[in-house]
Amino acid sequence: MASAGSPPLPLGGVGVVVTAGGTREPIDPVRFLGNRSSGKMGNALVTACREAGAEVQLITAAAPPVGPGVSVTQVETAAEMQLAVWRALDHADILLMAAAVADYRPRRVAEHKLKKSAAELTLDLVPTVDILESLREHPRRTRVLVVGFAAETDDLLANAAGKLRRKGLDLIVLNDVGAPGVGMGADDNAVTVLDREGVVLTVERMPKLEVARRLVALVGERMVRRHEA
Repeated sequence: MASAGSPPLPLGGVGVVVTAGGTREPIDPVRFLGNRSSGKMGNALVTACREAGAEVQLITAAAPPVGPGVSVTQVETAAEMQLAVWRALDHADILLMAAAVADYRPRRVAEHKLKKSAAELTLDLVPTVDILESLREHPRRTRVLVVGFAAETDDLLANAAGKLRRKGLDLIVLNDVGAPGVGMGADDNAVTVLDREGVVLTVERMPKLEVARRLVALVGERMVRRHEA
């Protein structure tokens, strides 16, 4: 918290929802479909938001950061994360959607462990819920600054810009997960941030907490613009 006489914190009193980790879609009682997300970037965003004075709600499929002052909701599947995000947005001003949400889930979940055999196994997959797309129907959507994340390996800027437009985002954070040292699970990151006009911020490789601080500073600036508009 800011001491007496110090300048106000950039997100002082602002409600922020952060999602983190990779969701898991069950196949049977012991197996799941998932991804390589560690939750480190989301956890770094939580720390940076707290430093900036925000009231943070973390919705995570990974281990949360250790420390006071954060409301944590643990989830596993995309559907569980969607429900938690919808509820959290009732009292939020910013959503930082850093979680790596699984794109597909098994159509049916086996009640018992599937036994290995010599035969091939085919899984019937269906799309998971698109959390960001679903927020178009949320009654508070127009009052919340929504930041999406795009983990890409090719056609980086075009894919990120397309996602931003399709999902009606305010900002999107592009991460080249094919680049060495900054992919999922790494301690460092390097990102490019876009809005509807194009690139607004480039952050070279550095520890994820430092990347998070730069992202939070940008989000704070955007919140000021909203209040002045």
